[in-house]
Amino acid sequence: MATVAASGAVAGGGPVLRTRARSQWWDVWDQFRSHKGAMAGAIIFLLIVLVVLIGPYVWDVDPTKTNIRARNAPMSLTAPFGTDQLGRDIFARMIEGGRVSLAVGMTAMLLSLFLGTLVGVLAGYFRRLDGVLMRLTDLFLALPLLPLLLVMVLLFREPLTAAFGIEMGIFILIVSAIGITSWMQTARIVRGDVLALKEREFVLAARATGTPPRRIVTRHILPNIMSPIMVSATLGIATAIITESALSFLGLGFPPDFPTWGRLLNDGVPYLELYPGRAFWPGMAISLVVLSINYVGDGLRDALDPRIRGR
Repeated sequence: MATVAASGAVAGGGPVLRTRARSQWWDVWDQFRSHKGAMAGAIIFLLIVLVVLIGPYVWDVDPTKTNIRARNAPMSLTAPFGTDQLGRDIFARMIEGGRVSLAVGMTAMLLSLFLGTLVGVLAGYFRRLDGVLMRLTDLFLALPLLPLLLVMVLLFREPLTAAFGIEMGIFILIVSAIGITSWMQTARIVRGDVLALKEREFVLAARATGTPPRRIVTRHILPNIMSPIMVSATLGIATAIITESALSFLGLGFPPDFPTWGRLLNDGVPYLELYPGRAFWPGMAISLVVLSINYVGDGLRDALDPRIRGR
């Protein structure tokens, strides 16, 4: 698509319209910002990310500091969300928990995306690997994921905490467990797109000129499947955050003194009748992040699909 840049004149003739090529990403942005839900979701998600990143520098209260005299305090200027049963500031713990939950979600999404894209590209482009990799994908899809996650946590928790320390060890364990059990949908989507792309004229022409498969995949296949990969990335963050919250809620995630939104939700359940805010705030944070990311994923799907763009 082109946009008007300027107009000029030639000798003995009328004005000539000069045009400048417009980047395809501008069309993607125009379609994305026309999706009101996606824009609202992106704004909410960015605000939450800014709060958890900048919050500790503005609200410099130690989230692990206890003050028994101030325990179970209501909402106030000194403690916007009140304090817990040990007098710890809930707002500070929410900020710290958000940093951990978002870090787990982002890292697990990258691992899941890498595995899914690798398996999908190999299965779609190399016919001899298709059957083996797709049966492996079907095997993982048939496994009950939550029991599998629980078994992985119970088996590898002690060795990893002994090797890397309790916090880093559990972080590696949770990220690896979520990433290894959530790549299958991405692999199926990527495989379908690769199967269609490898029969296109530009790929056949590259193959006819003797271009090696690795270069065809990196130069021609991957750039044309970025749309489903980016959509899977956004939805993968939401899935990872929910899974980490579920594990922490069951008491199999991070230790009690290391806050995450799932752990805070678990800690607030026994006090639900007396102090409902302790479960409300982390539950609201998880819901807002997941809902906003889902809307962003819907907007990206519409913006990156040329069949929908411009409607």
